[in-house]
Amino acid sequence: MKMRIAKLVCAALKDAFDADEPAAPAVSDMLEIPPEPGLGDYAFPCFKLAKTLRKGPPQIAAALSERINAPETASVQCVGGYLNFFLNRENFARETLEAVLAQPGRWGASDVGAGKTVCLDYSSINIAKRFHIGHLSTTMIGHSLRRIYDFSGYRTVSINHLGDWGTQFGKMVCAYKKWGCKEDVEAGGVQALVDLYVRFHKEAEKDPALDDEGRAWFKKIEDGDEEALSIFNWFKDVTLKDTQRVYDLLGVTFDSYAGESFYVDKVGAVIEELRRKGLLVESEGAEVVDLSEENMPPFLVLKKDGTTLYATRDLAAALYRKQTYGFDKCLYVVAYQQDLHFRQLFKVIEKMGYPWAKDMEHVAFGMVSYEGQALATRKGNIVYLDDLLRRAVDKAREIIEEKSPNLANKEEVARQIGIGAVIYSDLQNSRIKDIDFRWDRALNFDGETAPYVQYTHTRCCSVLRKAGELSAAPDYAALCDDEAQALLRLLARFPEAVDEARERNEPFMVTRHTTQIAQAYNKFYYEHRILDDDPAATAARVALTRAARDTIKTGLYLIGIEAPEQM
Repeated sequence: MKMRIAKLVCAALKDAFDADEPAAPAVSDMLEIPPEPGLGDYAFPCFKLAKTLRKGPPQIAAALSERINAPETASVQCVGGYLNFFLNRENFARETLEAVLAQPGRWGASDVGAGKTVCLDYSSINIAKRFHIGHLSTTMIGHSLRRIYDFSGYRTVSINHLGDWGTQFGKMVCAYKKWGCKEDVEAGGVQALVDLYVRFHKEAEKDPALDDEGRAWFKKIEDGDEEALSIFNWFKDVTLKDTQRVYDLLGVTFDSYAGESFYVDKVGAVIEELRRKGLLVESEGAEVVDLSEENMPPFLVLKKDGTTLYATRDLAAALYRKQTYGFDKCLYVVAYQQDLHFRQLFKVIEKMGYPWAKDMEHVAFGMVSYEGQALATRKGNIVYLDDLLRRAVDKAREIIEEKSPNLANKEEVARQIGIGAVIYSDLQNSRIKDIDFRWDRALNFDGETAPYVQYTHTRCCSVLRKAGELSAAPDYAALCDDEAQALLRLLARFPEAVDEARERNEPFMVTRHTTQIAQAYNKFYYEHRILDDDPAATAARVALTRAARDTIKTGLYLIGIEAPEQM
């Protein structure tokens, strides 16, 4: 509908001003949503053409309104320098519902990314460390973006760039050899490894020679020592096994777990390329890429002792990904504190002569706090994600027992509500905003929460079950009221929300729009009797309910949340 209005404006512009007909997509981008329904469904701001046409906006608007006569699409009002369009409500209802219901589960999908590949680097856990709430944002923003890009026709490659290299792993092997027990680690999982690491540091305070032993064990890992590598790889397996349980709860999967250790044997060629291209310079004994002309600190490639660091491995990873996947876009979903690192990384790749540096983007996000308290590992103020998810499910179960004690599949629904509440709390605002997770908000069945949206989905399902099979043709004139039209407008604009979420790498655009659809449906539900004595009116309202249900389910899917059919 938006594009149809844009074409009407284009034709009127050509006719009124004897100008070349502008491209409809460009005019479509100029169309605005008026701040109040009384001002129409779409508005075209003529002041954007005043300079080009050398005429005042009111004059342009008047000339265009005289030449637009399409009552089957919309009526037009000229207000100042704006051209306000009021959609033909009955036809709008028919066309919107036919479009949505023609592709259940795919409304908003596109092929804009056909033939293109996007790599997404997210979650990126550290080996031998527990998965805490601070990892939630990178994991769920990345997972949602993967689904949004998939939905838009892209081939996606999801990468969990493991933090699995460094002297700390030598210290862990050392601690295990001195105080560890295979049975304890197998029983305790990652927490047993964390306990060993903590003990190592406590003992090293009393005996500094332990640090040398830890470094020696890491040297063995680097040199491929069979015993050291075996223990190190076992630690990785233990970590991934524990973490996989969290990923399973969240519904998150990856195509690659290639982490820092994977790139260790690839950095040599990258360093040689930097040297060959004259980009490496010495700085206080280290080798760096000078970025002073870009007003950035030097990019450290080799330390004084000749060892590499994670930045060097990130550089090797970027080159490997381009060579292996041929990406058209590469996204790094990492906290905003790493902004400088990624600006440096992308600039170094550009200096190496690779034009695809422009296709790399740091998708930054803010900090997470819990019940108003900042998270701090050293102070012990940390919330582990598996504990949080289990507690969320437990709390959801308690609510179900209170509200719906006879629900048949309580455990499954408790999982869907609890996990959904945690995910929604992370994706309900712009990713750069800090998040304060609070139970009273997350599991509230009123307001902008996952349980509210999920409950709306179950309400739609209930209406459809009661309606059964209908034989009457829909009378779309029954959907000309303000409540139905408000819902229809949101359904019609859902594809735009998906596009905007992808273009801005902002999953919350989908979260917000899906929530608005739920709110609009509930208003419609309370104001109108859906199963009416009039079969044709009932058929129209049931069709609107079905479209709302399908779109809410799609929206929830795109942000990684399940949609229960009963609650």
